Amino acid sequence: MLTVAAFLLVLSACSIISEDESSWGTIKNEGVLKVATSGTLYPTSYHDDNDGLTGYEVEIVREMASRLDLDVEFVEMGFDGMLPSVENGTVDMASNDITITEDRKDKFAYSLPIKYSYGGAIVRKEDLSGIQTLEDLKGKRAAGAASSIYMNLAEEYDAEAVYYDNATNDVYLRDVDNNQTDVILNDYYLQTLALKAFPQFDIVLHPDLFYLPNDQAVIMKKGNEELIKQVNEALQSMLEDGTVTELSKQFFDGADVSQKPDINFEEE
Repeated sequence: MLTVAAFLLVLSACSIISEDESSWGTIKNEGVLKVATSGTLYPTSYHDDNDGLTGYEVEIVREMASRLDLDVEFVEMGFDGMLPSVENGTVDMASNDITITEDRKDKFAYSLPIKYSYGGAIVRKEDLSGIQTLEDLKGKRAAGAASSIYMNLAEEYDAEAVYYDNATNDVYLRDVDNNQTDVILNDYYLQTLALKAFPQFDIVLHPDLFYLPNDQAVIMKKGNEELIKQVNEALQSMLEDGTVTELSKQFFDGADVSQKPDINFEEE
């Protein structure tokens, strides 16, 4: 009986290893990495003037895949569909300015951080939408994508959530400008560039409201250890040789988002 039990344990361990290796093995055999992204989040993942998909994380993933001798198949979708697609195996990973959180760590694995950031707030220029602190979000109409950390924060402060399904930046910004919504809580760097891209709107980045320091990374299914290892080795080499910094400066108007910011944040 002891011999049989030991044999079954060995088989069980082998099955776990085989499943993990076959996941990475399948990717290598097919030569394609399937990656969820939005295609609407400038400058992380968006379409250029020739309708080609590009952006900070899109190009990071392309270079990472190249170093792994893989092609990339980007699957464009709304943010709320990305994590379920990783979980059910529709895609191998997701890359779309996805923040590392303790809740998500329970279900998913993260790569090395490729961006360090914090939250900002886009408001109307004339009165800052009546918002001075996070407490002032109560009753305000906050625009964003379902399940994002910023919309979760807005709801914690009793804002009225107005959800958008993979909308482009101009849609979000126009609605604040014309009083359809009051505020957009989102990544500071993304908001800075969005405002620069659409100067026609009478809106600004709140001058005093900085909060929620956070890290972004590529997200993968938990348990795919060989895939995680390969991705991290490729990203580590890109961080060390300056490739990530170079891409950051290209897409973030000279800013190096691979370095942690030195900011005094509002406490939640």
